[in-house]
Amino acid sequence: MRAICVAAACALGAAALSAQAPARFGIGRPATPAEIAALDIDVGPDGVGLPPGRGTAADGAPIYAARCAGCHGKTAKEGPNDVLVGRIPNDDFTFARDPKAPKTIGSYWPYATTVFDYIRRAMPPDKPGSLKDDEVYNLTAFLLAQNELIPQDAVIDAASLPKVKMPAREHFKPDTRTDKPGRSGKAGGPGRSDPSRRPGK
Repeated sequence: MRAICVAAACALGAAALSAQAPARFGIGRPATPAEIAALDIDVGPDGVGLPPGRGTAADGAPIYAARCAGCHGKTAKEGPNDVLVGRIPNDDFTFARDPKAPKTIGSYWPYATTVFDYIRRAMPPDKPGSLKDDEVYNLTAFLLAQNELIPQDAVIDAASLPKVKMPAREHFKPDTRTDKPGRSGKAGGPGRSDPSRRPGK
């Protein structure tokens, strides 16, 4: 009997609180279209989302030296943070057999567009999102050229970047499952889950 009374009291209390709760709490405001657009900048493997602009390795070298070398090393091979440059002999995908194999852009990342996407959203770590689109294109070209994935004089833009063939590409498959919330079922579409979205992990 006592348990029934306690349950009834809890139910009445919850109903009273619900009845007293205001429709709005007056906290925050709706995001503006400009604020949403500033965050909606992801780039797909097919290049959808890439902005206008262009870049070359030559123009990216001084930007890398000024903004990136302190964390990744003079040639992007030294660290102390993630090593970005390096290929495995014959482009073998040995990570399952050799946990110490370096997961660099040249050995592990399946999409060249991810390089642009990651730099634009997350780099430099002390001021992410501060680089202009042309600076990101230049850095992307520099890193791809350092990994010998494009010629040193190549021009990278929204048309050419998705066409860069990455050695690890065939070792990753898009997750096209549709049985979970947020999944679109379309490779490279909204809700996509792709290992390249978490580079080096």
